[in-house]
Amino acid sequence: MIFGLSGRRAVRVLVAIVGGGLTGVALYTLRSIGGVYVFGAVGAVLGALAMLGADLYHRTASLTEVRITVPQLSELTFVVNDHTRAVSWQLFVESVTRISTQRLDDDEGLLREALTSLYGLFATTRDILKAARPTSHGEGITVEYLAVNLLNRELRPFLSKWHPRLREFENTHPELDESAWADATECRGELTRLQDQTREYVLSFARLAGVRDPELMVGALAPTRQTPSPRRGQ
Repeated sequence: MIFGLSGRRAVRVLVAIVGGGLTGVALYTLRSIGGVYVFGAVGAVLGALAMLGADLYHRTASLTEVRITVPQLSELTFVVNDHTRAVSWQLFVESVTRISTQRLDDDEGLLREALTSLYGLFATTRDILKAARPTSHGEGITVEYLAVNLLNRELRPFLSKWHPRLREFENTHPELDESAWADATECRGELTRLQDQTREYVLSFARLAGVRDPELMVGALAPTRQTPSPRRGQ
């Protein structure tokens, strides 16, 4: 019967059989001995079960289900715990404070600085994922999946296209300002589109982290300017 199973499953079945057999022998021996040894063995088993239960609770504490819509990836369902929230908060903070979500008007900023900032976001996101342990609880999409798609679907194609072109212009015309680059307008246009797409990922990180009103932090809503009231007599 065991030989018809796959290798890993067969090993698990064999371990279960051997473990069950040894447990039976141990129970029989304890029953024969009796007395304090039985209580000691039962206490050890209960202690081990309590430790395993505490570890399981720690890994799955405060599990909640969060549904997020990213236009590039459709609707996603996440199973979130404290670890996921912590990683999502780190990714949100790194993303929201960079040019990835902050508009770069045609008459301000430098494309070189924008590309450098995006490279920094790419490297930092990768470092956060490397330092965090993989999500292992429940089902659904993970925050790692969302972050990797941000890197590979959005940032990588843009940087792979525009970084070599800008570097070639800088090396060929070191005396010229960036505004003289023939591809500057096109690059800025694609940067704007990238920011629109990246913004959805950043808002998703915020929602997974439990951030309240993340649109305000990302900058989707401009603060309302208060019109000064006219003075009396005017």
